[in-house]
Amino acid sequence: MPDAETALLLARIQFAFTVSFHFIFPALSIGLASYLAVLEGLWLKTGRDRYLKLFRYWLKIFAVTFAMGVVSGIVMSYQFGTNWSVFSDRAGPIIGPLMAYEVLTAFFLEAGFLGVMLFGMEKVGKKLHFAATLMVAVGTAISAFWILSVNSWMQTPVGFTTNAVGQYILAGSWFDVIFNPSFPYRLVHTVIAAYLTTAMVVGGVGAWHLLKGRGNKNVRAMFSMAMWMAALAVPVQIFVGDLHGLNTLEHQPAKVMAMEGHYQSHPDGAPLILFGIPDSEAETVRYAVEIPKLSSLILKHDPNAPLAGLDTVPEEDRPPVGIVFWSFRVMVGIGFLMLGLGLWSLWARLRGKLFEARWLHRFALVMGPSGFVAVIAGWITTEVGRQPWVIYHVMRTEDAVSPLAAPAVSGSLIAFVIVYFSVFAAGTLYILKLMAHPPETDEQPLGDEDSGPIRTAGITPASQIKGEKG
Repeated sequence: MPDAETALLLARIQFAFTVSFHFIFPALSIGLASYLAVLEGLWLKTGRDRYLKLFRYWLKIFAVTFAMGVVSGIVMSYQFGTNWSVFSDRAGPIIGPLMAYEVLTAFFLEAGFLGVMLFGMEKVGKKLHFAATLMVAVGTAISAFWILSVNSWMQTPVGFTTNAVGQYILAGSWFDVIFNPSFPYRLVHTVIAAYLTTAMVVGGVGAWHLLKGRGNKNVRAMFSMAMWMAALAVPVQIFVGDLHGLNTLEHQPAKVMAMEGHYQSHPDGAPLILFGIPDSEAETVRYAVEIPKLSSLILKHDPNAPLAGLDTVPEEDRPPVGIVFWSFRVMVGIGFLMLGLGLWSLWARLRGKLFEARWLHRFALVMGPSGFVAVIAGWITTEVGRQPWVIYHVMRTEDAVSPLAAPAVSGSLIAFVIVYFSVFAAGTLYILKLMAHPPETDEQPLGDEDSGPIRTAGITPASQIKGEKG
């Protein structure tokens, strides 16, 4: 392999490695920030001590997660100048302002109120502290807004022109650039994914402690809230994912062809290939397990609708089918497992057995890290499916890389691997150590009678509230 191709491959591997590590932490911190705001709001509204204790429990985990997300994100910014300087030069007039807006709005908002959120509970008063928590949660959402706007513009670029030196500059309104055709779908899909990632983590931690004992009311409340999120948000995510897929079919049809494994066009309705082994040389999916016409029904809402295949796309413009095909199935498969968990929890809740269903707890424990796997699989589907373009149908990835020798890129890649696995492994182990301890409680252990439909939702009956006040 020529040195330039090796350098390009190493630069792509380096960016994929660092962004995969980075994506894990915002996927949790975005959801945790909102979860903390909900917990503190419930504490202020109800005065119930369990919400405050859960807030303090998850606040420590959020702080470590947030810090690791910031550190891992800094490295990615440097890579735009080191490994992708041509991309930075040509796309900088569009990408640069959007990333600057993220720093000026989201990062400053988060940084400004994070200290109050972490250390100000006893200093600024309850309402002002709650306002700080809300600002941090809003800041994480704004950060996702700008970063996804940048990424979506690279997927569906609009509102630009090329100047005399080959740079992409604004042509018209920033509104068109920011709210590009794929941005709304990508934003909603990603933010819900972050909430579900958090729900799986919270549910997994709650399940772990329930398997060791069912007496901690705080653990019960934590697990109940997580299962509500799984039951309510997963169907919404599936619906949003379908809309996102239709949008992708409109603007990036080659990506959908790779996701579906459609090497050949289907004029009379395309099958949904559940599993198989893509063979790009033979242009077929070997050992395919498929359902006739279902892909056309999903994508066109008509089982007999024609669907074009990769045979309509020049070979040099096709994405790597094998990677996209399987990453998409991992993401979708985990989504349906989450749906199963949510429905199972609803069934157990209605029967008053949410905290006694040990197989449900085991399933929730296994599903704890599933959100991270799903968001990484979704990112791989999105980014690899865009190839060979770094800006879709505008700039090829091979034209965006810096003129670096392969040894220079390999040296930094090895350094990143060593540092990331040492530093972030230590941080992850510390988070797991925090999770291994249950939330503190000074309440009396619950009896088996405290597992009915009302109490499983973490709500005290009104009659008991009146008695407690009396």
